[in-house]
Amino acid sequence: MPIYLVELLASFLAVIIIITLHEFAHAFVAYKCGDPTAKFCGRMTLNPAKHFDPLGIVMFALVGFGWAKPVPVNPNNFNDYKKGSFFTASAGIAVNYLTAFLFYPLAVLTLVYITPKFSGTYMEYFLEMFVRCLFTYSLSFCVFNLLPFFPLDGFRIVDALSERRGKVYRFLRQYGYYILLGLMLLSILADRIPYLGYVDVLGYVMRFAVDIFGKPITACWKPLLRAIL
Repeated sequence: MPIYLVELLASFLAVIIIITLHEFAHAFVAYKCGDPTAKFCGRMTLNPAKHFDPLGIVMFALVGFGWAKPVPVNPNNFNDYKKGSFFTASAGIAVNYLTAFLFYPLAVLTLVYITPKFSGTYMEYFLEMFVRCLFTYSLSFCVFNLLPFFPLDGFRIVDALSERRGKVYRFLRQYGYYILLGLMLLSILADRIPYLGYVDVLGYVMRFAVDIFGKPITACWKPLLRAIL
């Protein structure tokens, strides 16, 4: 089996888990805040098939950031419009950071105790890739969704906290989607054409932010892991 197929499988399975948890969190929190729309649409579920956006998942597996099918939400049903909108928009981001926190020690322990048992096999490489992807993709999806471009969660947080007026808000609402697509396209091109690396703005932001967001997690677990290992 070609090694890139092992990488793709590990990456794809990690994406499925991360995206499913992210979208379930949106649906669950929306329901708790008074909006049953996602539940009625069958989206308050841990069934990955309900949350697939084919292009978004392929992008995630190939370049490390992407998207899922948005959970349908009717904010007019919220018990408190602003609080419901904020907590629902933030839920996926919070869950992804929590899963990154939980996946980090899992990754370390797997690499130390389990993968050596499969030394020299495809299983060793698959497990190594899989647990690394669970951690790094959880962080990257968390950070990616914090970007304030429509239709990402970051914009929905801005939408919930703002008065929804002003030039900056209107600009992000009207052009955020196209800016996001343009930045992603540049990242894809830069990944394949080395001399375009300097225009990979989104890549720079993601790598910097993921590193910063990841430091509290690794710092928190290091003393315990050092004691165990």
